[in-house]
Amino acid sequence: MEHTPAWLINSFIYLSAAVIAVPLSRALGLGSIIGYLAAGIAIGPWGLGFVTNVQDILHFAEFGVVLMLFLVGLELEPKRLWNLRRPIFGWGSAQVLGCVAALFVVAKLCNVTSTVALVAALGLALSSTAIALQVMGERNLLPTGSGQAGFSILLFQDVAAIPILALLPLLAGSLEPNQPLALADRWFEAIKIIAVIAAIVVGGRLALRPVLRWIALSKTPEIFTAASLLLVVGIAALMQMVGLSMALGAFLAGVLLAESEYRRELETNIEPFKGLLLGLFFIAVGMGVDLGILRSAPLQMAAIVLGFLSVKALVIYFISKFLGLPFQERPIFTLLLAQGGEFAFVVFQAAAGSQVLPAQTASLLIGAVAVSMLVSPLILLAIDKLLLPRYAHWGMTPMEEISEPQNAPVLIAGFGRYGQIVARILLAQGQPCTVLDHDAEMIEAARRFGYRVFFGDATRLDLLRTAGAAQARVLVVAVDDVAQSLEIVDLVHAHFPELAIVARARDVTHWNQLRERGVMLVQRELFESSLLSARSVLELMGQTVAQAEQITLRFRQHNLELFEQLHPHYKDSAKLISVVKQGRQQLEEQIAREREEQSQRTST
Repeated sequence: MEHTPAWLINSFIYLSAAVIAVPLSRALGLGSIIGYLAAGIAIGPWGLGFVTNVQDILHFAEFGVVLMLFLVGLELEPKRLWNLRRPIFGWGSAQVLGCVAALFVVAKLCNVTSTVALVAALGLALSSTAIALQVMGERNLLPTGSGQAGFSILLFQDVAAIPILALLPLLAGSLEPNQPLALADRWFEAIKIIAVIAAIVVGGRLALRPVLRWIALSKTPEIFTAASLLLVVGIAALMQMVGLSMALGAFLAGVLLAESEYRRELETNIEPFKGLLLGLFFIAVGMGVDLGILRSAPLQMAAIVLGFLSVKALVIYFISKFLGLPFQERPIFTLLLAQGGEFAFVVFQAAAGSQVLPAQTASLLIGAVAVSMLVSPLILLAIDKLLLPRYAHWGMTPMEEISEPQNAPVLIAGFGRYGQIVARILLAQGQPCTVLDHDAEMIEAARRFGYRVFFGDATRLDLLRTAGAAQARVLVVAVDDVAQSLEIVDLVHAHFPELAIVARARDVTHWNQLRERGVMLVQRELFESSLLSARSVLELMGQTVAQAEQITLRFRQHNLELFEQLHPHYKDSAKLISVVKQGRQQLEEQIAREREEQSQRTST
């Protein structure tokens, strides 16, 4: 072990911690981020002590955030980014300035000096781009209004981190008048920044595509992967040289390549590295949680975390109301932007290095940011479990349940994609039907198009009676939820035995459960459409229309017959496998005979 390289031992430790903690965290419903953070705490200096060089790991792991911003940029074409300029600088500046002002005032009320209060407010106003974008991606929130607003604000924060870091030496200069920054040095720094950004823009437009095309012509996949990583590393290094955000530079490069024909190839090559490095970043954040400060000043730490989360949440929630975001999207939007961010680590470390902040204060603030990132996924879980279900229909027009007795001959439970088609065909033929659905948004949309849909839960006996189940001839069970579907069938069999049932089955298990309850008219929702698609493929592959139709009809008949044979045994896995194998063999033999007969007819 004494000759084993340190990088190999550390790699083993990181991967082992992630492989154990992340699946366990997801199994408990806590999400992957909590798993990574917990793994970091466990192996860090305040846990088992396997790793002590936390800052070196954090600097390396920040490259995961860089890769993530590059991939986000690849999804945004320059025209679309230009269209977002007002949200970025409007909503973004409102969030940053509003949070800085509120945090500064609260810090002053707590008798904190102006310089410390300002630096603390500037750092705590920033949010975690890594956590926010990952959560938005997992929940498919980016296309929504809250997702676009959140992304715009996060992007502005990445831009704002540059002047915040540039401000720190000025604050240090104000404390030490004998060491002011020279005006010529400031101009030189500004020219360097402009030159680097111009080089990225011009290079992205003129040089990158020909270079990538030349590399692609080599037809060596690993070299293209190396070139993809080299591109991001090179841009990050350029931005770091002039003191700018590496993530911002990577994002800009991604935007410039968003219209490139190599966009998908770049995404495919970089995605695995992004995931691993982001995980390493969260592990490093977990290792950076200073449990010593937590133990020595737990009340102070709790007050800082609770205080800045509450202040930011109030400001951000007010902004979400001003933006007109739906009530259901505001809690997650607020939480994702209220937590501390990875750039706060950089701000507070730089402030401590410039002696703007005392070392003890910087450590306390860094710990508070890390704790906020640790508890945010837990708060998000609580919001999902407790808040969102209770207020799922908050702010919507209240729906009155069906109250007037109906007498249509057909009753449809569920007005989703399946139920809509059934209802439209019946209504086109002049067949009246009563439709029940418990989704208020769906009912509002259906009513706008002139459909008469009643609000009600078909699993309730009283509502079924009001809807006319006792007089109706047919009930169509078209609800999405399998448990609700079976509950409705059981209810109808118990109280309306004469009512014929036509049901939708989501899958084979659901089909068997319905048949077990005596429902004979069951349609698997994807079966017929899959047959039509198969027929189209056969025609494109050279079969005549008649041949393709005959083949698919034969398969349909065989499949339905096979299902009837399987149904008595669907709970006996051994027997089920035996019948399936036998049925497949019979189908293959039948197709082989038909091919031979067709071949003989063709030869004669």
